[in-house]
Amino acid sequence: MGVSSGCAAASGGDGLKLELFRFLVQVVRGRWFMFFSSFLIMAAAGATYIFSIYSKDIKTSLGYDQSTLNTLSFFKDLGANVGILSGLINEVTPPWVVLSLGAAMNLFGYLMIYLAITGRTAPPPVWLMCLYICVGANSQTFANTGALVTCVKNFPDHRGIVLGLLKGFVGLSGAIITQLYYAIYFDDSKSLVLLVAWLPAAISIVFVHTIRIMSVAASPPGKTPRAFYYFLYISLALAAYLLVAIVVEKSAGNFSRSEYSASATVAILLLLLPLVVVVKQELNIFNRRKHELQNSAPIDITVQKPSPVTVPKISPTAAAEKETGGAVVRCVSEMFRPPERGEDYSILQALVSVDMLVLFFATICGVGGTLTAIDNMGQIGESLGYPKQSIGTFVSLISIWNYAGRVTSGFASEILLTKFKFPRPLMLTAVLLLSCVGHLLIAFGVPNSLYFASVVIGFCFGAQWPLLFAIISEIFGLKYYSTLYNFGGAASPLGSYLLNVRVAGHLYDVEARKQRTLAGGTGDDRDLTCVGVECYKMSFLIITAVTVVGAAVSLVLVWRTKEFYKGDIYAKFREQREAAEQEMAMGGFSFEGEHHDSERKKKAALAPAPAPAPEEESHRNGKPVN
Repeated sequence: MGVSSGCAAASGGDGLKLELFRFLVQVVRGRWFMFFSSFLIMAAAGATYIFSIYSKDIKTSLGYDQSTLNTLSFFKDLGANVGILSGLINEVTPPWVVLSLGAAMNLFGYLMIYLAITGRTAPPPVWLMCLYICVGANSQTFANTGALVTCVKNFPDHRGIVLGLLKGFVGLSGAIITQLYYAIYFDDSKSLVLLVAWLPAAISIVFVHTIRIMSVAASPPGKTPRAFYYFLYISLALAAYLLVAIVVEKSAGNFSRSEYSASATVAILLLLLPLVVVVKQELNIFNRRKHELQNSAPIDITVQKPSPVTVPKISPTAAAEKETGGAVVRCVSEMFRPPERGEDYSILQALVSVDMLVLFFATICGVGGTLTAIDNMGQIGESLGYPKQSIGTFVSLISIWNYAGRVTSGFASEILLTKFKFPRPLMLTAVLLLSCVGHLLIAFGVPNSLYFASVVIGFCFGAQWPLLFAIISEIFGLKYYSTLYNFGGAASPLGSYLLNVRVAGHLYDVEARKQRTLAGGTGDDRDLTCVGVECYKMSFLIITAVTVVGAAVSLVLVWRTKEFYKGDIYAKFREQREAAEQEMAMGGFSFEGEHHDSERKKKAALAPAPAPAPEEESHRNGKPVN
């Protein structure tokens, strides 16, 4: 008796350990942990946002002038925004390949810069430094493509929320990395480049095998899983904490290393807090599946032998001639005959479509204008007479409100679309018009308005990205989303070059030369400094006009897609996921003739049983019937 009870207790303990092991495996391999892993990858993918912290070290260590440093900055922006290569690689390889390549590029590019500015290697020529920073910055597109695009494909019916959250963490990444840098290296800004080299690469490698395409259960129509809201609340708490920490650190002046370490520890704990939500979600899924397996109804399984198929014989020569002759014609003809909106476009079909061209132009106008304001915020504040501490506050406000714009547009556009069929392109139009308020405040130099202008500009810059990428995925499908996503991002450097370099930079220099001439001074153009409202007035009046044109053009997309957004654009994804959920509930096995649908089961129960075919073996509950 005692022996049997002891055996029962031992077997019960082993069963509990096995169940716990299965649950842990499910957590690590689940889509919610994959989403959490993407949070961490995105939170470390913002090295390009903190270039201003270590740019002075590059300038002094390598003896560069401001013009050369600006050239280096341009190649940084070019690498960070042109990710066509990562998109094409992701089309033919699993996400872990893209993330691994990105980690290697990040480590190589920034490590070579660190070795150069610390004198551990001979000073490289300017073109080689441009290559290093372009490669390092381009790794950001590999992280975005590998993690973010995969999350959109795993949560297609909540893509706006997914894009908003992940892009929000990218917006916060600069502040997060800065906190870690002060805690680890204190005030050694050269070592910040070393941190940027190893930290994002290490995170990508640690979580590389958790990022993959999955087929999982759908949520009910019109209902957003609570987990997304929990993630939002945690990210809001993290953003609020970072804002308070930045303000306190700037106000206090001299923080000790231990104080910076305590601040960074709190940031890390908030960053890891979503893991609690992940475990809770996976526990609910684990219990539900266990309940379904314990109470599952008997299933009829039929295995049918396939009938032989006769394939007509075609000579190799004739087949090759037919394939070669019609390939080009077929490619060109299909390029201009796209499928219905929402279906999977080919890359060429999407690139030549009117919808993509309209969206790309509107993005050049919108993102180009707000990015110009962000890049010049320091000089704008200086020209309008703001103190240096206030200029630092502007940068912090832009970073935090950049995050706020990303999560707000992601969540708000998803809710408005789901509940009220409010089209996402119309929300993009509203964001473009709102950004004009910030541009006009800068243009006219309203006293003390730059604080509000930085909030508006940061919010609108962040809000455009989730809307852009969600619209691309909805109109052109997800099959080639990796490439199309990166094509949309290419509008950023193009808009920045046109409006920042050719407009704002040129007109600033013209006004500065005019002021120097009136003052009777001479000197090198590299020392040009402009003071007053006129420095950026004409530039931002032009930017405002361009943004209004972009908003007007975006209305063309609103009109073209109004019928599309009135329908249920996520219906097909729910159907696919419901089938996948039932398949996973049965242990992942599927056979031809298996009845997944409950209605078909009812019909089969009411209909008379057919006589078995001679070439069939019928099984009832997994047992052969003779």
